[in-house]
Amino acid sequence: MSTAEERLKILEMIREGKLSAEEGARLLQAINVGAKKAQSGPMREPRWLRVRVTDVQSGKTTVNVNLPMSLVNVGVRMGARFIPKESNFDAEGVMEQIRAGAVGKVVDMESNGEHVEVWVE
Repeated sequence: MSTAEERLKILEMIREGKLSAEEGARLLQAINVGAKKAQSGPMREPRWLRVRVTDVQSGKTTVNVNLPMSLVNVGVRMGARFIPKESNFDAEGVMEQIRAGAVGKVVDMESNGEHVEVWVE
């Protein structure tokens, strides 16, 4: 039963005299608290953007950066200046994915002998 249906049921019970106004108010309040917990439940906001660049030939990690999500917008704007024009990397597309709530790997590509991985945790 949805929250709206539960509210209607409680209001009908009050109208029919099966519940007092006080009891109904307590039940409605409990439904509101339960709905807020369900919304905030296991889904957490992503906290980190992780970037790892690995040399394809040696397998050695050359870049390993963890950025707080609060700095990602600034970092992408600053870093976008250093992306070569001939690159097919779409920084704005990645940002749209992140804003839409993407979690996990958002970039996995090879370019100029380097393997680039970006993911959100």
